[in-house]
Amino acid sequence: MRELFEEAASQPPPDPRDSARASARTPLRKRFYKEAGVTEAEGGFAITLDGKPIRTPSGRQVVIPSRSLADAVAGEWAAQGEAIDPVTMPLTRIANSVVEGVVDRVELVSDDLAKYFESDLLFYRAGHPEGLVAREAAHWDPVLFWVSETLGAHFILSEGIMHVKQPDEALKAARDALPSDPWSVAALHVVTTLTGSALLALALAHGARDAGQVWAAAHVDEDWNIDQWGVDEEAAARRATRLRDFEAAVAVLTALKPPAATGP
Repeated sequence: MRELFEEAASQPPPDPRDSARASARTPLRKRFYKEAGVTEAEGGFAITLDGKPIRTPSGRQVVIPSRSLADAVAGEWAAQGEAIDPVTMPLTRIANSVVEGVVDRVELVSDDLAKYFESDLLFYRAGHPEGLVAREAAHWDPVLFWVSETLGAHFILSEGIMHVKQPDEALKAARDALPSDPWSVAALHVVTTLTGSALLALALAHGARDAGQVWAAAHVDEDWNIDQWGVDEEAAARRATRLRDFEAAVAVLTALKPPAATGP
């Protein structure tokens, strides 16, 4: 079972696009279990295959902090057919990367995530045509207003792709707003690599933008080109794969979100 997810043992958490490509090149292993389940374990819940807990490539037991999330991971295993296809198991891949490489190095992974604040997608704007300029502003400006008003992070925008050095104070304010638990950090890292924007990921984590708004904002330019030239089927298929990984990361964040406070 361990060799199924060897990619999770590298620099965590992996870019889901790279993981999908690597998995596509690897011969699929036949399903070797009948049932997938969930059982209580120290620190959370373990996923079991025919009663035996799953482990990462290095032998660590996968323990998930949320029951609903553990049920979803077990559901991925249960849904496999005659062969096990890791591409169809984004939650399992996230779980492996968290246990294998994020739990012991949350700060390092957070620092890697924070580097995206230096050249975030939202900073670099089109100068024309007017329709695209307006569309970028409609999707991206609310996020920048939020980080400015809520976090005190004031970033500099640029037209085109010329790099702009961002203020250290803004970078620090955004970095300080990142979560500290390994599962949320891993999920945000996935969202960031898929969208090209750590600010969109941060807004998602804090509830300033919902998943649909974040996904749409990440594809403003792509959707503009689709409107002008039509859909490229291969690009659409790749986007669908990315969306599956994005939704898995959103599911992690949702499962870990504390329940809303109720009135007296």
